[in-house]
Amino acid sequence: MDLSGRIRVARVIARLNIGGPARHVIHLTARLPRERFDSVLLTGREGPAEGSMADLASAWGVRPVLVPGLGRRLSPLDDVRSLLFLYRFFRRFRPHVVHTHTAKAGAVGRVAARLARVPVVVHTYHGHVFHGYFSPAATRVFLAIERALARVSDRLLTVSESVQADLVRYGIGARDRVAVMPLGLDLGRFLEVERSRGQLRGELGLDAQAPLVGIVARLVPIKRHEEFIRAAGLVAARAPGCRFLIIGDGERRAELEALVRGAGLAGRVAFLGWRHDLDRIYADLDVVVLTSANEGSPVSLIEAMAAACPVVATSVGGVRDLVEDGVSGVLVPSGDAAATAEAIEGVLRDADRRRAMGEAGRKRVYPAFSVERLVGDVDALYGELLRGRRA
Repeated sequence: MDLSGRIRVARVIARLNIGGPARHVIHLTARLPRERFDSVLLTGREGPAEGSMADLASAWGVRPVLVPGLGRRLSPLDDVRSLLFLYRFFRRFRPHVVHTHTAKAGAVGRVAARLARVPVVVHTYHGHVFHGYFSPAATRVFLAIERALARVSDRLLTVSESVQADLVRYGIGARDRVAVMPLGLDLGRFLEVERSRGQLRGELGLDAQAPLVGIVARLVPIKRHEEFIRAAGLVAARAPGCRFLIIGDGERRAELEALVRGAGLAGRVAFLGWRHDLDRIYADLDVVVLTSANEGSPVSLIEAMAAACPVVATSVGGVRDLVEDGVSGVLVPSGDAAATAEAIEGVLRDADRRRAMGEAGRKRVYPAFSVERLVGDVDALYGELLRGRRA
């Protein structure tokens, strides 16, 4: 294996829908040192209600290669099309490393890489679908597939210690081959949100003193927005001036808007859809909430904490690794709207506590979740694996 020139890396993800995995792969593709790496990003299509991060890719000079058939939905025919396309691409590009992200891309990408005799194959779990997504029977099938794929992977990466522990517990790779590599995000603008304070409230016509609580998440079942709405109803009954924002979009929007109307909260809860100015959003939120049933490493909480905004979140998955209960935020049981409402009210009542939580949160995520740290870690990992393969 000749490593005298640039190291060729093919990175594969199912789609660039709005969320942490898309940001992660775009930054890695753009920021690995170009004098040493020749990186290409391959991706499928987003669903109609998912939103796209193609604009971020374009801004960083990343021009993804579209993989026919690759996307969210399960389809044996499309999976075969994706597999054949990736195999042929790898035979032409001859990557030293194939690095896959997300479940669908991880399956077809790793098989294609091994068929094409790629020297090093890496997969990143940005979470997993073994809890809260599918029926027990379907989950058993996915577990069997992931166990088989682990055997053809040189290294498995997870974005949190909780996800690592889950994989080992499910028998997906031995502990010495499953490493934790936290997300790396472009957090610079969130460290300076103070300069944007008041802009969102002015846009929405909200009083500067009105408590403002928000959730930033895709409108999909795993995020459990109904729990946020129930908690909002409980808080609103005791704090008439409080307002609530739902930032994001997705397949459940119409359903959740109806739920808000049915709860009599139409004037208190606003849907803002996808927003690219999240630094302005976090600048004016007093509390950021996350009510997910399962999480890998929640980008919305990382960004909120970088913006020194206190958080209230369900104690699930990677959230427990990120938020120190009572220090940088408050953890509550999943599915307990009353506990969520009580935690929100507790944070809102005490300005000094909010300030202390915000400062602790910022120290927790920066620089630990910065893109600079991620690029350095991945650079070192690829070098280690390639040296081992050459030896």
